[in-house]
Amino acid sequence: MNIYLYTKSGHNVGLEQVRRGSVLYKQLKEKGCDPVMCTADYRAATFARDLGVHKGIGIDLIGNLPNLMERSDMLIFDSDEPSETMREFMGEYCTKLYEVGVDIPKTLVDDKFFKGGDQSISKTFFLGDDDYADSLLKKVCPDTKKQNLALLMGHYFFMGNEDKLAPYFDTIIEEEEYEDTILNTQYLLTGSLNATFESLASGNNPVFYVREDKESKDLDLDLIKEYNVPIVQGNNMDDIISKFEDIISDYPEVKKLEKVDTSNIITEISKIIEKFKAIMPSLDRNY
Repeated sequence: MNIYLYTKSGHNVGLEQVRRGSVLYKQLKEKGCDPVMCTADYRAATFARDLGVHKGIGIDLIGNLPNLMERSDMLIFDSDEPSETMREFMGEYCTKLYEVGVDIPKTLVDDKFFKGGDQSISKTFFLGDDDYADSLLKKVCPDTKKQNLALLMGHYFFMGNEDKLAPYFDTIIEEEEYEDTILNTQYLLTGSLNATFESLASGNNPVFYVREDKESKDLDLDLIKEYNVPIVQGNNMDDIISKFEDIISDYPEVKKLEKVDTSNIITEISKIIEKFKAIMPSLDRNY
């Protein structure tokens, strides 16, 4: 019996789910489990190693999971891919099935962010890990002035865009500096749900940017509003940053982000695995 994590990912999706999944992966490892993280993209599986995931596999689609799993395995999935019919099948196939956003809140972030940063970076813009439409360079930034804030690059940004985007920002920060940047940025403007909550956990002040290249169902604005995180919309960088500056000049009181308690689920999984290990010798003898 194995425990699998499935995280939707890709160059037109980003790494939101992979970052959350890595937290669950490490929590399971700490409990003595040996989970396998499956991503929808091979590049994301490789990236997950930087997040402490030592067993990662790219499988393209969640529908490919039965090619890896056996009936009675357990699954935690973070994806909107499954239809209701597929969810029913997954529930029958797995001993335990958990969904991020239903059984586990999407506010799950790594404990390292709760240690807080030093706010040594005043302002940073992080669009997200993906920009498949190249909207930042082709739609948002053109014909705008140089902005007085840093740009944190995304993992799936097109090669060479660092130099092309440099004229529009005070500083370009490479993606390898992601964690330190989120931890230490006092005011973070971001189109990433996950980065928003990492910033909150760090004691910083995020502002959520509504990306026009994303569907409303993917934005989770109700969850953002629940924490009173201010929201910005705009067609070009001058407009967006002007609104951002107005907000941070009188930043509102936001709801404190508490650590997500997954102990009941993690304990339940580890107990099932231990029980299965205990009965395996007798099953082998009978076979």
